[in-house]
Amino acid sequence: MSQPEKTTEGVRVNTTRSRGSRLNEAAPMIVRLAQGSLMAGHGAQKLFGSFGGPGLEGTSGFMEMLGMRPGRPWAYLAGISEFGGGVLTALGLLNPLGPLGVIASMSMATRKAHWGKPIWVTEGGAELPLLNIAVSTALMIREPDRYSLDRILGDPPADLGQALGSCRDHTRRALL
Repeated sequence: MSQPEKTTEGVRVNTTRSRGSRLNEAAPMIVRLAQGSLMAGHGAQKLFGSFGGPGLEGTSGFMEMLGMRPGRPWAYLAGISEFGGGVLTALGLLNPLGPLGVIASMSMATRKAHWGKPIWVTEGGAELPLLNIAVSTALMIREPDRYSLDRILGDPPADLGQALGSCRDHTRRALL
């Protein structure tokens, strides 16, 4: 059986699917699991004091030091955005809500904690928050991968409104 080829101005392009397509589908899952897990852990440090983190009390004080008063609501928002966004991202559930939570938190961190410093983390810069924003943006605009819960559970949400509606529906079912 010959393989289909497409010729365009003298250039032959093989249009058959690569044997590595499953591996290519695993790539976004690896990125999603790594970033989501690390962000969930980062949020758990803020919310629960896990992994040597400051917990809500310490995070509240840090938020106030950054000029975000009162600090406690900001600590909750940062922790929930990071923890919840990380969990949703790692699971590949309700995309794009998880990456949006990460982007929101990392945007605030970039502006309030790292702004005006050299870019590198060794100088207190925004290197890591910007990397998290870039990864989350890429995950958000790509359709959910074949191993995500969005795909496994059915049709993934097509846009933010559909994701919010899906979140509402899943919550209703869980509570009833």
